[in-house]
Amino acid sequence: MLINLTDVLSCDEKVVKRTVETELKSFDTGLGCYPLSEEEPLQLTLTNLGKDKLLIEGSVKVKTEIPCDRCLTKVETLIPLTISREVDMKQTAEGRIDDLDETDFIIGYNLDTEKLVYGELLVNWPMKTLCREDCKGICRKCGRNLNEGPCGCDTVELDPRMAVIAEIFKNSN
Repeated sequence: MLINLTDVLSCDEKVVKRTVETELKSFDTGLGCYPLSEEEPLQLTLTNLGKDKLLIEGSVKVKTEIPCDRCLTKVETLIPLTISREVDMKQTAEGRIDDLDETDFIIGYNLDTEKLVYGELLVNWPMKTLCREDCKGICRKCGRNLNEGPCGCDTVELDPRMAVIAEIFKNSN
């Protein structure tokens, strides 16, 4: 959803509060596509700081299913986002790119709430997701989820530096 910022920028120290329904239905990255099962409305506060500076503050909670990093079972995860960005409206889009300013959510005098939430999700995405703290993962040989029970595969792994000695003992029998 695009929000026109001219009303906020028209008067110094003006504050506008908005509740915005975002239309972001999934979070798509190079790692995969994660459908968003629940998303609260974005509580947004826009403050004109004067001298063409705008403060964007907001909060939203997003719920999605992320695969467990050990066993790949889907884990329902709630990601709370707190947004606080100061934007210099005097800069052009090219100037922001040159300054490595990541404000691609400002298009002219419009705020794109989907891009804002997407960028915050990208930064706040969990580094590691586990279905439970003692998750045993999957078997390296057969792929069975070890949380459901043992698979029966031979799990003994010898140190590769000792392979020559192991061959000697094999050949002597």
